[in-house]
Amino acid sequence: MDSMFPKDQRPIPQRLVEAMEEKGMTAASPIAIRIFKLENQLEVWKQAEHGRFDLLESYEICRWSGHLGPKYLEGDRQAPEGFYTVRPAQMNPKSDYHLSFNIGYPNAYDRAHDRTGSHLMVHGDCSSAGCYSMTDERVEEIYALAREAFKGGQKAFQIQAYPFRMTPENLAAHAGHEQFEFWQMLKRGHDHFEITRYPPKVDVCDRRYVFNRIAEEGGKFRSRQACPPTTTPESLMLAYAEKQETDQKAFDLALERLQREQTLQALLKGQPAAAPVSETTAGAPASDQAPVDDAMVAVAHEVTAIPVPRPVDEVAPIEGPPAPKKPGGLFGWLVRN
Repeated sequence: MDSMFPKDQRPIPQRLVEAMEEKGMTAASPIAIRIFKLENQLEVWKQAEHGRFDLLESYEICRWSGHLGPKYLEGDRQAPEGFYTVRPAQMNPKSDYHLSFNIGYPNAYDRAHDRTGSHLMVHGDCSSAGCYSMTDERVEEIYALAREAFKGGQKAFQIQAYPFRMTPENLAAHAGHEQFEFWQMLKRGHDHFEITRYPPKVDVCDRRYVFNRIAEEGGKFRSRQACPPTTTPESLMLAYAEKQETDQKAFDLALERLQREQTLQALLKGQPAAAPVSETTAGAPASDQAPVDDAMVAVAHEVTAIPVPRPVDEVAPIEGPPAPKKPGGLFGWLVRN
């Protein structure tokens, strides 16, 4: 019985072992975690034998504190949003909340904005004062998956914490929110993961996140300084531009539908119709968006010599079954960097 093992050494449940076998994963395969506040969901992704990550399990978050938006200050009881890194030293088998691991707040982005806080965890005990809390049973499973990935050689895993699922419809529903531009920035990293099915390379420069960029020779990413000249693989650039175009159309339709509904509700209540959300607020890139990314989109749309982007599933595919540590194509670039 699992209860015969110490809580931090309990084996991965058989149902997950069978799911991993079906998906071409092993217990030692690297993991990544995505968190969606509004939906109360924590997803565990694992790398499959083809090199990409697939969803292994989705867990209901028992409790998170605060509201939609990032954490700012120590003691504000706000659960963070952003891109974080967990290393073996952040795992806590002796947690007061059953089991836990520190998500790594504040990261370079948070520090660049002078945000404070400490001991922000994913833990058990179903109680939260700024953390993401699970039931004890669920945190045991998540802890075991992370533990075995570290044993398998993974040096760190990524946590992506979002306010909600980053769909055009959800963004349209929150178009007037004070954090809208911040969420647009998070969506860039989200979309890179959706396209590649591989955790994005995350850096911070000019006090903002940038994703899957390689600094040109001699360039360095410094969180409070201007971003260095960078390059991005063309296949990713084209696929990203295609996704942005598709999402923008869906966003515009969703926003128009919401505005019609608001106008109808106002008329039924005998109130003036709400002013429409401005185009800048709704769909245009945020003022702090990466200039290189803007150029990427422009190039993909304006240069007629560039062929039509391939479907997402065909972006820089791996030729044949790659060796676990040396996948080729775009994913090889991501692993090496």
